[in-house]
Amino acid sequence: MFEYQQHRHIFAKCPSGLERLLADELSELGADRVRAVRLGVHAVMGAEALYRAIYHVRLCSHLLAPLITFDCHSDRYLYTTAMNVPWEEIMGLETTFVIDAHVADSNVSHSRYAAQKLKDALVDRFREKTGERPSVDRENPDIRFNLVILNNRAVISIDASGGSLHRRGYRLESVMAPIQETLAAAIVQTSGWAGDVPLLDPMCGSGTLLAEALLSAGKVPSGWKRCRRFAPPSCLPDFDADLWQKVKDEGDAGRVEIDTTLVRGADNESDALRAARANLRQVPGGSRIELSRSDVRKLPGIRDGIVLVNPPYGVRLSDKQAVIQLYNDFGDWLKSECPGSTAYILCGHDDLIGELHLKSRTRLKLRNGGIDTPLVEAEIRS
Repeated sequence: MFEYQQHRHIFAKCPSGLERLLADELSELGADRVRAVRLGVHAVMGAEALYRAIYHVRLCSHLLAPLITFDCHSDRYLYTTAMNVPWEEIMGLETTFVIDAHVADSNVSHSRYAAQKLKDALVDRFREKTGERPSVDRENPDIRFNLVILNNRAVISIDASGGSLHRRGYRLESVMAPIQETLAAAIVQTSGWAGDVPLLDPMCGSGTLLAEALLSAGKVPSGWKRCRRFAPPSCLPDFDADLWQKVKDEGDAGRVEIDTTLVRGADNESDALRAARANLRQVPGGSRIELSRSDVRKLPGIRDGIVLVNPPYGVRLSDKQAVIQLYNDFGDWLKSECPGSTAYILCGHDDLIGELHLKSRTRLKLRNGGIDTPLVEAEIRS
C-alpha cells in the first residue's frame, strides 16, 4: 500500500532516449538509489526531493508514486484487489479523480477497460464504506491515478506530478509536428548552452527550443508557470504545504538574467513565427528575442555559437527529394555562415545525416511523434 513515511519509491516516466539524462537530473535534485530503465527511472525520494523534482525537472513527463503492485491475470482480480485498497485514506468524497491506464502483453488487453474496472472498484469501495461515491473529472481532477499492467503485473500509482510535466504552460499556439518540451530540454542540455555564446534556431517553428533554452540558461524552474496557482503534490496524503512553498521560494530565488541579445530565431512560415512570438512572450526574457522570417539559405548565421534545429523529417512531406535538398543546403549554410559553431540537429532518420555532408556524431537516439529522430552534433570549422 501507499507509504506514508518520509522516503518513498518513485517511478519517473520519460520519452525514449532520455533515461540516463533523467537519472542524472534526478540525482542532482536529491533522489537516491536512482536506476534508469526503459522509458523511465526508478528512484527513492524524500518529500523535499520529490517536491523539488516536481518544480524543477525538465526531462520527465510524470512522477508516479506506487500504491500497490500485484499479479493481475484477469479483470476480476484487478477489481477484487483494487477493492482492498483503502481509497478513503487517500482521498475524500469531495475529491475528483481520473485514471490513466496502459496495458501491454497481458490478459487484460484494453487500457480503457482496465481503467473502467479500477474506477468501478474505487467508487464501489466508497459506496460500501460511506454510502456515497466521489466523482470523475477528466479535465481538471484533484488527483490522478495511474494504472499499468505489463506482462500480467499491475502497478497502481498516484501521479504526484498532477499531470504531464511537459506542459510548462507557455505554449499558447502550435504548428504542425511541434517538438515536445522534454525533448527540446534534452537537446538544450546536450548542447551545454548556458547563455554565454550566441544561440540560433534557424527553423524555430513555434519556438519550443528557444523557450527551453531561455528557461535552462536562466535557471527558471520548469514548473514556474504550471505551479503558480496549483500545487501538484497536494494530491498526496502527506502533503506538506510549508515544505512545498519553501521549495518553490528557493527555486524562484535561483533565477538569473541572461543576455537575450545573444539569442535569435527564424522561420520561413509566418504562422510559425506568430506562434513563436506568442509562446516566447510567456517565457522570462522571451519577448526580447529577435525573430525573423527567412529561408535558412538566406539567413545570416552566427560565429562561435550554438545552433539548435528541428528541421523537416521528410516522412511528413510528399516530396522527399525536397527534404534531401534542404539538408544538403543546410549543411552548406552551416559551413559558410556559422564558422566555429556547433550545431545540434534533430534528424528525421539516420539516412538524412549523410545529406548534411558534415563531420558529425549521434549524441542521442530519440523519438519525436513516433518517429526515430537521432540528435546529431556537428562541429563547424572556423
